[in-house]
Amino acid sequence: MRIRLHGTELECLRTARQLARVLDVLDISPPYPDRPPSRLVRIYLTTDQPTDHDSHNTQGD
Repeated sequence: MRIRLHGTELECLRTARQLARVLDVLDISPPYPDRPPSRLVRIYLTTDQPTDHDSHNTQGD
């Protein structure tokens, strides 16, 4: 999966860290700034479903 985070750089990095707790994060892009005057960035995560199914809820699979 490819997930796009959009917000301040700090918000995006914190959220990426939290997502890494429940998903296998394969890659995190550098922050891409929006056009001025925006101070927001985009960060892209490449993820996979967790391989440890015992510790995660897999209902709906």
